Amino acid sequence: MSQNPSPIERLKSVMAALRDPETGCPWDLQQDFASIAPYTIEEAYEVVDAIERADLNDLKQELGDLLLQVVFHSQMAQEQGHFSFDDVANAISDKMQHRHPHVFGDSKANSAASVQTTWEDIKAAERAAKSDSQAAEASLMEDVPLPLPGLTRAVKLQKRAARVGFDWQTALPILAKLDEEIGEFKAEMAVETPDLSRLTDE
Repeated sequence: MSQNPSPIERLKSVMAALRDPETGCPWDLQQDFASIAPYTIEEAYEVVDAIERADLNDLKQELGDLLLQVVFHSQMAQEQGHFSFDDVANAISDKMQHRHPHVFGDSKANSAASVQTTWEDIKAAERAAKSDSQAAEASLMEDVPLPLPGLTRAVKLQKRAARVGFDWQTALPILAKLDEEIGEFKAEMAVETPDLSRLTDE
């Protein structure tokens, strides 16, 4: 470590020392991605809590705790030869530049709403590029994380669905859509389910 490292280099060095096989901390050395994941979620919620309480001093502390989680995961990945913290930082920088063509490219954005539309369009193109040659619609929902809290996941799924027309302002069109889907389900059941009443004991 240099004599006057940057704050992030200092933090990376602290994490590397904690994970040193010879002189590190026994608890830190025992951890893996799965065992640390619950702490990562907990720290994210504590950041939100500090924001909702408008406690900026606490927010500083909680952001540090959350940053430690990123450094911890990155250190473990580096030890296994997968990626480093710098790779993580470069990847998110690349993503931000790619998804903000109005800042880093020649596109124009007149409002926050237009920025969000462009963002979602770029994300959709990225999902399509990552998916197989199978139905593009399958990729629309596939990267919504299953571990999200139920209500949060439902909202995220609904926002995705709204982009392809599944969005209504009143209840009646929803009921009509439900009737339509139930009708299609009944039709499929009629085709696939044999009429058992026609069977005899003969």
